[in-house]
Amino acid sequence: MVARQDSPLLNRRILVTRPAAQAGPFIAELRRLGAHVIAFPTIEIAPPPTWEPLDAAIRRLDGYDWVIFTSVNGVRFFRDRLAALGQPPDALARRRVAAIGPATARAIQALGAQVDIIPDEYVAEAVVEALGNVAGKRILLPRAAEAREVLAVTLRERGATVDEIAAYHTLPGQPAPDSLTELDAGIDVATFTSSSTVRNFFALLGSAKARKVLASALIACIGPITAQTAVEYGLPSPLVAQVYTTAGLIDAIVQAQMPS
Repeated sequence: MVARQDSPLLNRRILVTRPAAQAGPFIAELRRLGAHVIAFPTIEIAPPPTWEPLDAAIRRLDGYDWVIFTSVNGVRFFRDRLAALGQPPDALARRRVAAIGPATARAIQALGAQVDIIPDEYVAEAVVEALGNVAGKRILLPRAAEAREVLAVTLRERGATVDEIAAYHTLPGQPAPDSLTELDAGIDVATFTSSSTVRNFFALLGSAKARKVLASALIACIGPITAQTAVEYGLPSPLVAQVYTTAGLIDAIVQAQMPS
């Protein structure tokens, strides 16, 4: 597709650090808007070393009051384990379910389950507030092994019993060698869609090289937690999407690129 000359991101060099398996729609929309996309996946999503803890939780699913999903990946691996154990995909329909955001909610609904709670702000702290009184409740939290502890810790402080189980791991990505050459040619906008994408960008390049590559780039983050991580790594105050989704991130970038 050839971008129109009035495309809002025409010829803007935009770095995408999202995992390759999930970056397709994001990259396609940026290209539709005229951007030159540099795909540099800094993380990969992988299964945990063993399925035993997640499988055991699924077998006792009826014992939970709530199941909380904080990512589409968590839903995907949960769905796959349901199938592996011979459980119907709508096994979640009997449980109350919370999703951290709309994309996660859609993945849950695709399993035939209702989503009872989506917080107004798509961060762990907002999930806790939306749940209300959880004293005495038993909660299953299938998530990344590397996820922030704040959700489980806060729920326990409020009296819940939380089974926090690794449904997947976030591992360093393996960008193509030619993408390193693309980085050296300059970046106009660098996008980060999780704290892990920030951390692993610096891990892959080294701090000095990473800061050099990003020196003149607009740093665009999907939400405040990712932005906080970017600042901790010494990056300038990032642009943060008003809606914490890739679509919201694109909207924020487009607005930032429009003439004032």
